[in-house]
Amino acid sequence: MPATLLPDEPAPVRLMNTVWAGRSALTDDFDTLEGFRAWVAAFDPAAAAAGDGERERFRALRDALRRLAAFATGDTRPAAASAIEEVEVAVAEVNRAAALAPAWPVLELRGDGLAARAAGAGGPADRLLASFAAQGIALLTGPAALRACYGPNCVLYFTKDHPRREWCSAGCGNRARAARHYARHRGA
Repeated sequence: MPATLLPDEPAPVRLMNTVWAGRSALTDDFDTLEGFRAWVAAFDPAAAAAGDGERERFRALRDALRRLAAFATGDTRPAAASAIEEVEVAVAEVNRAAALAPAWPVLELRGDGLAARAAGAGGPADRLLASFAAQGIALLTGPAALRACYGPNCVLYFTKDHPRREWCSAGCGNRARAARHYARHRGA
């Protein structure tokens, strides 16, 4: 289940979900430079030329956000563990990324209308990384209900946008219900 399955989640959650559980192992969308470039291009086509250095910075931010999401949600799933073990290290990484490239909106005239675009210090990948870090800070400290998905073998996070939502996707919900049904009827 690729992370693109949850396109309506906030950008930091989509970044955290670039690590996902396949049938037999965890999959990392950033394992290849091409996979990373395709992923960032979905957010900012100008960042599609990013290199290995940017990929490693995005990976570090992702791991920090996953560690902080686990801390904030009480997530103890071993498969969802982050490469960063200490919460303090994760906080420092998010703060470093947020300060990397200050950005600001710029108003411009496009044809007969007005449009906004992002401008700021650093290159497109730096601005995108700093934006994800800032949005991650808002997500982790704001009113949004960040949750860990406890579907069988799932390692994803999601924002609970409905009181009855328990899983990241309908597929995880179906697997959880099927597992409960199987457990109830296995002994019969």
